[in-house]
Amino acid sequence: MPTYKRPESVLVVIYTPRLDILLLERADFPGYWQSVTGSLEPDETPPQAAQRELFEESGLVAARDGQLRDAHHQVTYTIYERWRYRYPPGTTHNTEHLFTFLVPAPRAVTLSPREHLQSLWLPWADAAEKVFSSSNRDAILRLSNENP
Repeated sequence: MPTYKRPESVLVVIYTPRLDILLLERADFPGYWQSVTGSLEPDETPPQAAQRELFEESGLVAARDGQLRDAHHQVTYTIYERWRYRYPPGTTHNTEHLFTFLVPAPRAVTLSPREHLQSLWLPWADAAEKVFSSSNRDAILRLSNENP
């Protein structure tokens, strides 16, 4: 029996005080850029998933490298058709919990080559244009409005 993803995830927007945003290019879809994201494991809370995904996708440790904040914001969106096979049959929507991670300045990160090809830091407006996901774009815009 296949192991399906839980239709609940986290999005972690990594940023600096100047609102430079870290983006990662997906390995499975080159040219698609995003913030740190990932599905919750069974029995995992959103804050636990945010810490785990932050480390797995960037090598950053929440308690050591910056400030992880639960934005207490979530969106439910339609799962892209190309990725629905990863979820239980009939699952069409995912609930995404937003977190932000403030670091003092842009820095090198350690990517998981299985998940990402490269990273880059961009000013928030450029990052919002580059991400492929509307929820990721909205999260970056939300962050820019909270930190003018």
